[in-house]
This record gives sequence, structure tokens and C-alpha cells, in this order.
Amino acid sequence: MLTKDLLRVSRRGGGYRPEFAGREHRPLAAKVLGTFQGHVGERRGRLDDALADLEADAEDFKLVRGFAKLLEREAAFETESPLPPRRARRVAFEAAEAVGVVSEAERGRALDRAADALGSTPGAVEDSLYADLDERQVLSAFDARWGPDELLAQYNLSLAQTALFDATEVRVRSSDPKTLVSAVKRLGLLYEIERTDAGREVVVTGPDALFRRTRRYGTRFARLLRTVARAREWTLEATVDDRGTEGTMRLSDADHVSVPDAEPVAGVTYDSGVEADFAARFSGLDLDWELVREPEPLEAGATVMIPDFAFDYRYADFRVYFEIMGFWTPEYVESKLSKLDAVEDVELLVAVDDDLGVGEDVESRDHRAIPYSGTVRVKDVVDALRRYEDDLVAASADALPAELVPDDDVVSLSDLAARHGVSEDAIEDEAFPEHERVGRTLVRPAVLDALREEITEGMDYADAEAVLADRGVDDASAALSALGYRVEWEGLGGGTVRSRE
Repeated sequence: MLTKDLLRVSRRGGGYRPEFAGREHRPLAAKVLGTFQGHVGERRGRLDDALADLEADAEDFKLVRGFAKLLEREAAFETESPLPPRRARRVAFEAAEAVGVVSEAERGRALDRAADALGSTPGAVEDSLYADLDERQVLSAFDARWGPDELLAQYNLSLAQTALFDATEVRVRSSDPKTLVSAVKRLGLLYEIERTDAGREVVVTGPDALFRRTRRYGTRFARLLRTVARAREWTLEATVDDRGTEGTMRLSDADHVSVPDAEPVAGVTYDSGVEADFAARFSGLDLDWELVREPEPLEAGATVMIPDFAFDYRYADFRVYFEIMGFWTPEYVESKLSKLDAVEDVELLVAVDDDLGVGEDVESRDHRAIPYSGTVRVKDVVDALRRYEDDLVAASADALPAELVPDDDVVSLSDLAARHGVSEDAIEDEAFPEHERVGRTLVRPAVLDALREEITEGMDYADAEAVLADRGVDDASAALSALGYRVEWEGLGGGTVRSRE
């Protein structure tokens, strides 16, 4: 984006339209590029003077400054100084105070005294005094990603983004709606999806409509234009707060807005913070639920709702949706609650910011409200999922035969549960008439009898562990305990099998 003071818009006819750069401005873009390239190794003050000369000759000085603002991001400025400037200033000012500088001669004596203290020369001290001021910094490198054409494209995109920063609402139709909605959600923006005669329309709340307006939200909002402009066909209508007057900005794929050599914002992962934090912590747990990002839309009356996440149970065709209510306006909350009213026949958890104070309203709509402040507690969500899981486990257990008789001599509970397509909890209380349970493993009595013959008192633990592994028993501690043994550890050198009696 550009800074607000560089915004160029036309208000002709009561409209609000960015004044984009066209092909006729390509020579000016090339001149600004050349000015940066030609001043590598020179002080910034000289670069600024050269750009000021371009401004004087240009039809609009803001255009030159806009190009320069973008190119500054590709430039590296360094302080070139014989001595550290801050140290040189401190010593020189102390010397000046001691000498009592009034005349030029006294100034020279102060510099001589400072040079002696710094082990340098008066000239080096003088050159270092203000070398770190912006205008005295040196343009050490300039490696622009763009030529004149790409600079024009980047300027037009940045200009439109800056204009959008004052939007209260934006309506977008796109030939790639899935990518658009994905970007809106990844950026953590407030949105609705409405059906119109022309098709589905994504309505995004602008930064100027928020009670708690933040630059972070505005920046994310502006970045959405990158995704919008990459679609083959698109239209955008923004309601803009133009210095207290409501204006309308209309853009489409026919305008001078494109994305020069940039990836779409849909590639950005959880830039919203709360969702990213929750997803990272939940995914690190070993649960029977799979976290799904951006599940399919849910019908909500005349509109559509796309929850932030869904949880799919691994052992049944069962899904729980999860919505996090973050940035907000009163209108957004009311709209969200009305959608919750309209969503039927699905299981939905809603994490509600404590500041909203609408937890009871969510609960009254037969959805589970999970209050949070700052971050969503994973434990609270897991506890809510456990309520569903208990019923799912009970249903799975009811579908199993009264007794389970696997053909294997040795089989783990996890492997057996996987064969039946259920969780381990579902078979936890089942009867296994032909096996004994050893830890989390089922073992036939005949195998245990054979192990009693092969494992003896005083045997090295490593040898006993190898015997158990040959029989397919991985949990050595539980198996030795079942056989009546314990392990006597001998420091770091290993262990010996001993009788528990």
C-alpha cells in the first residue's frame, strides 16, 4: 500500500475512483527507476533532490512520490562514517562544553580535543557527527524487482489498496469464488455470502466499519485485493468513508489493476493469529478427530455460512463444525446470530470472545458456546468434542459382537480396533475369551506359558526383551509383570530380570 497522503482519487460526478497510472506514465516510471539506479553510492539527500526535480516537471507530484515510495522498499541505505556517529557526537559535545565554543577557532579546538580522545583526526570527527541522519545516509544497493511496466502495475494495485483502507463494506463477485472465500477466511476478515440475481456475492466488512479499528485489519483487508485481481473475471463495489461523506468505488477486471509477479493471498496461512494458534495446538494432539480447514459451506436461510474449521471423527461418518467469532461490529454479531438461527441439522461449536457477551444467545440456538479471551483454549474444545465421542464410542461398541476372538496369537488393541473400524475406547470393555490382556496387547495363554519357559530369573533384560519381541510382544514391562518378574536396573549399564516375590 501507499501512505494516505499519496492517495490520488477522482470525485467527479460524486464518485470515488482511484486515478490509475496508464501507459502514458511509463516514461515517468522509467525516470524514477533510473534516478534510483543512478544514485547508488550517493547520499540520500542527493537522491531526494533529484526526485524533487522530477516532481517539479511531473503533472502530479504525488505520482512521482508514489513510484518512489514503492522503490524505496527495494533500496538499502547505510550509514558510512569513520567513527560511530553517536559516540562522535557525545565526545565532541563534551569537548565543546569544556572549551566553551563561540568562535570558529574555538570550534576547531573542540574538534581537536575530541579527536585526541577518540584516537582519530578532527576531519573524521566532523564527518561522523551527523552521518546517521537520513539525508546523509548512502544508497548502498538498489535491486528492483520491477521494470517500468511492473512498477506501473504495482503502483495501481497499491493505489487501489490504499483507497480501500477507508472502506466500510466491499461487495465482490469473482469467477473463482472458492479462492476468494479462502483468502477472506485466511485473512480473518468479517464477511457474508449473499445470493443475488448475478450469482453469489461476497460481502466483506471494511476496516472503517469496525468499532475497534486496527491497522492490522486494514492491512489484511487491503491485501485481499491481490486475490480478487488474479481472477479471470471480477467486479468490486466498495462503500468508502470519504472524509465524512459516503462514496462508492467500483472496480473490475477491465481496470488497471493486476498483480505483478506475486503469489495470491490464498497461499497465506493463518495470518489471523487466534485461528493459527488454535490449529497449531490442536494438530499437535493425538486425538481421534481430524481438523479440517475451511469445510464446505452450510446453508443458512437465504445466505451461506462457512465455518472456520470442522472436526471429522476418524471412526465414523460424523462431523462437528467450529466457528471462531473474532473481529466484530454489532451488525456482524447480529448477522452471525441470525445465521446460527438458520443453520439446522448440523453439530456446531462456536468460540465466542468474552467481549461480545453473546454466549447465552449462541446456547439458546442449540449450539455449544465456548468462551475465550485472547486465545481459544484447546482443552475447552476437546471437552466439547468428548461429549460427542462418548456417544460415538458407545454406538461403535454396540455394533460389535459380544465377544471378540481374533485369530492372532498376539495382537495389539490398536490393531484390533483398526480392523473393526472403531476406536480403541470402543473395544476397551469387550470380552476376549481366548486371550489375556497384557498392557495394551492381547496374548494367548499358550504364548504366555512358552514365555515362562524361555524367560528365567537373572536373565539380562535386553535378552528377555528380544525373546518377547520374537513372539510379537512389544510392551516388555507389562509382559514381564504378567509373568511375575520385575527389572532390577544397574545404573546405566542395563538391567536384570528378577522375581517379584
